[in-house]
Amino acid sequence: MNCIVAVDKNWAIGNKNELLISIPSDQKYFRQLTTGNVVILGRKTLAGFPGGRPLKNRVNIMLTKSEDVSVEGATVVNSVEAAIEEAKKYPEAEIFVIGGESVYRQFLPYCDKAYVTFIDREFAADTFFPNLEEDEEWEMTEESDEMTYFDSPFTFRVYERVK
Repeated sequence: MNCIVAVDKNWAIGNKNELLISIPSDQKYFRQLTTGNVVILGRKTLAGFPGGRPLKNRVNIMLTKSEDVSVEGATVVNSVEAAIEEAKKYPEAEIFVIGGESVYRQFLPYCDKAYVTFIDREFAADTFFPNLEEDEEWEMTEESDEMTYFDSPFTFRVYERVK
């Protein structure tokens, strides 16, 4: 299982249910990796998509505590175990956890690869991704050349679980 996330230098991912910044090349990278695959996400993340609709051309598995929720175009589950059971129908390399914070934290132990857009800037934030630089179970195995979007330098990184 994989996760994909954009973080700032403090490993922040959002503020007030919004992304920190929308970088077109990051959005393209996200689409390239996830299109045709499976995404696991939380209710608030889904609500932040255009029209609150599931992502097209992907299998959407939405995790929520609410028992009475149904979303057209998504499989709704109420536990991590149910999401993992649903995801077993697909090859592991095609499964991407896409947020938000609590979903990342719950699924990170099941992930072997993390695709991280690292934005070398600090933003005001209230949600965070675990800092993989400080986790001995993870190692950065790839990093792109630095790019810049206005005043925000960023790189695409791949981290892999080593333990």
